Parts: sequence; structure tokens; C-alpha cells
Amino acid sequence: MSYRLNHFKYIFILFSIVTVQASAQNVELYNHISNNVITISSKILNQQRKIYVHLPKHDSTDKGNTYPVLYLLDGENHFHIVSAYIDYLSYWNVIPKTIVVGIISSDRKKDLTPSHSLLNFDGKIDSAYKTTGGNEQFLQFIQQELMPYVQANYKPGAFKILAGHSFGGITAINCMLTHPTMFDAYIAVSPSLWWDDKYTLKLTAQKLKELSTFNKTFFYSTGNEGGSFRGDLQILNSLIIQLDLKGFKHKFIDYPNESHMTEPIPAYYDALRFIFSDWEDNAAKK
Repeated sequence: MSYRLNHFKYIFILFSIVTVQASAQNVELYNHISNNVITISSKILNQQRKIYVHLPKHDSTDKGNTYPVLYLLDGENHFHIVSAYIDYLSYWNVIPKTIVVGIISSDRKKDLTPSHSLLNFDGKIDSAYKTTGGNEQFLQFIQQELMPYVQANYKPGAFKILAGHSFGGITAINCMLTHPTMFDAYIAVSPSLWWDDKYTLKLTAQKLKELSTFNKTFFYSTGNEGGSFRGDLQILNSLIIQLDLKGFKHKFIDYPNESHMTEPIPAYYDALRFIFSDWEDNAAKK
């Protein structure tokens, strides 16, 4: 078993040990908060959209506080993992308490692709991709309907993160490039840069070359996928390093021992640690 897998097993084992010790010492246990499941009637998407919301546990020190918000794509797959990481890390004062908003897609190929194409990963025409290219409409839904709902019903702060895996990864990158004011930080776990003849990779080269400064935080990663996944991410990383944009905080990690579907487990943990690394340093000084 790899070191990284052992690392994450130790985290959950440690959490269990701490819980048992707390019980033995008659210390109040930390209890997880039940998640909210809401439905938004979207005029932009012309459909009912289900959303998961995970809220921080409040205590007497939280009066008047607001929280960063992590908007998570493919919420049905990764919502519980990311929420658990945030609960654990914030409990130990490593990252701030954070709201998680998990967005469910009934047609992720439509929601999460920035252009229309019928070509699949193998370069063959595939009718399953006939609805692709709805990413702009989907981002408008987030900005004009979902964010106002979160603002009105919870306690969001100014700092916002957009996180996605695979097609969700290219959505995060596309949003960063085309709507840079929507979010402060972006997480792209194994983004499908192969999509539509490397549409997103080409857009990245075009948009970033037009900038001299870019005050955003970007975590991106790849696993041991076949095809061009690793090569595309290495090209993206080389481009970002070469441009050396002022204010652009970025980190690339290659997980050679993780598959496309296991990579989100270590990647989201590492992404949270990276994005909030300055917060951890500041918290330690207090």
C-alpha cells in the first residue's frame, strides 16, 4: 500500500482515537452537523435543481462570524468526503470553518462542458455527448440564482472556492478564465483537458498570456489516467510557471498511484491545505 494511502488511513484512525480518548476523559464530543438538502427552482436552467449544504458547527465564539464557501461540482460523489475533511481540519484549527455547497447535475455533460462536441475520450463520435456545451448557462445559474440563495439563507463570507473533478475540473478552469471575479480560489482535480481538441487548455494559454497579474489561487492535479491526462496537465503547469503571473498562487500535484476515481480523496485534502495555508500560518500566530 502506498505511503499516501497509509497517510489518509492514519487520519481517520487518529480521529477515531481522539474521539475515544475524549469520551474517556468526559470531554464534550464534537458532533457533525446534519446536511441540508434544498431544491432551487431555476429560471435560467428551466428545472428544479437539488443542492446539498453543509454548515459549520456554531458555538459561542461564532456570533456575527461569516464563513468561506466552497461550491463543489459533482456533489453527489464528493460532498461527504470534502465536508468531512473540512470538519476535521477546522476542528483542529488548521483551516477556517467553511460552508460546503454541493451542486447536483442531472446532465453533467451539459453542465460541465464549455463547448459543444460529439467526440468522446477515444476521439469517436458519441451520441451521449449531444447535449454538451451548457457550461456558460450553468455558471450563470451559480452566479445569479445559487449564490444569492446562499447569501440570503446562510452566513457566507467574501471568500469563495469552486472545486471540480474531471469535467468539473475544466468547469473550474473555464470559470477562472471567463468569470474571474466569481471565485477567489479554484480546484481542478484531473480536469478533462482532452475535451474538444483541448479547448480548455488552448483557452488557458490565450487568456493567461493577456494578463500580467492574476490574484487567484489555483490547485490542479492528475492521477495515473491513460491518454493525454498527465501530459496535458504538465503542459498546463509549464505554461503557468513560464508566465509567472504576479499574485497567482498555484500548485500542481501528480498522484501516480491514484486512479481517476480515487485521486479526489488525497487531492481535495491537499487542495484545502494549500488554499488555506496562509490562514493556518496566521492562526498559529494568534
